[in-house]
Formats: sequence, structure tokens, C-alpha cells
Amino acid sequence: MTNRISALVIDDHPLSASGIADFLLSHCGFDAARAVFSVAEFWDILDADRPPSLAVVDFWLPEGASLGLLEELKRRCRATRLLVISADDNTAVLDKSKMAGADGFLHKQETPDVFAEAVAALLQGGSWFQRGEQFAGRQFPSKELPVTARELGLTIRQGQVLAMMLKGLPNKRIALNLSVSEQTVKEHVTGILERLGARNRIEVITMLRGRRLE
Repeated sequence: MTNRISALVIDDHPLSASGIADFLLSHCGFDAARAVFSVAEFWDILDADRPPSLAVVDFWLPEGASLGLLEELKRRCRATRLLVISADDNTAVLDKSKMAGADGFLHKQETPDVFAEAVAALLQGGSWFQRGEQFAGRQFPSKELPVTARELGLTIRQGQVLAMMLKGLPNKRIALNLSVSEQTVKEHVTGILERLGARNRIEVITMLRGRRLE
């Protein structure tokens, strides 16, 4: 008895998810492919059935859920191959996906042939990662990429201060919001600048453009 090749596609855009699932069935040799539109539905199906051969995950799921989903999938379903898709050409999206356990990454505006090639590579045990230079001359909309204080090497309190700095709040206002002295805020700001290698707030804001601090 041959093993069935199955897939779960999760994207909060139903038309996109359904289209990918249909393509896997019609062009990639899958025996079963199901589209789901929420993380809750995804886990319900996974708990009720055997792990899929492939999971196609949209990076921009609501509330940044995709990274946690990838990490949990990697832990629970080691044999499942993970392909992340995104309409964002920010290379940090690719890097974050890879760090969370993805086996491949593909831009949503790639051709069906490239998608099929990427899927085949993953099913054969390979990987598929494309970097920004492959999108040269093509303009794709970007979203803010989530980043945590820990990823930046900052303490939780420094992260709170940084979040307010990015909103343009002065030290006095930050101090009031955190119920600390203005001197304490100044010390945190100094620590943030040193850790990020920036000389002033403007450099910090420029450095973190396109990022959303969580």
C-alpha cells in the first residue's frame, strides 16, 4: 500500500488557500489537499487526522500567528514539510520563516511552474529559499515585520521604552507612562542606543523602519 501524499494549506484569504489546494491536487500529484482559513481550524484538523506530507502556510496570518504555528508544527510533525508563502519581498520575512522551522519560502507572485518545482523539492527532502535579488526590479507591497525586544538583545523594560520611542514620545512622557523617573528613562535610552549601535533616536527609527515591536 503506497503512502498518501496530503497537504494542508492555511491562508486567511479563502480564495488563495482554495486555489493552492486545488493546484496541489491537479498539478503536484497530491492525493488530498485541504484549505483552511484559521489557525484554530488548522489544529482541529491536525488533531483529527494524520500529519500531512506538506503544510503551506501564509506568513501574514492574523496577529502574527504563523511563526508560532511553524514552530509548533516542527515540534509535533517532524515529517511534515513546511512551505511558507508571502506577498512580501522583505528578506527578513524569509529569514524569520527559516528560523521558525520552514523548509521553504516562496513569493506569492511566483509562477505556478516555480511553485510546483518548490513543492517537489520539499517532498524529496530538499529546501527552497529565494532571496531578494530574485525579485530585482519587481515592486511588491510590504507589511511591518514583527520583532521582539529579545530578538534585538534588549530587556523587556528597554523594549517598552523603545516602543514608545518609535512612536515619537519624549522621555518625560515615557517616564509618566511607565511610572518611573525621567533619569531612569534616559538610562534605558542610552542602553538601547548602545545595544543597537545607534547614535540617536533618528538612527533607531531608521534602523527599525518596516518592523513592528511586539
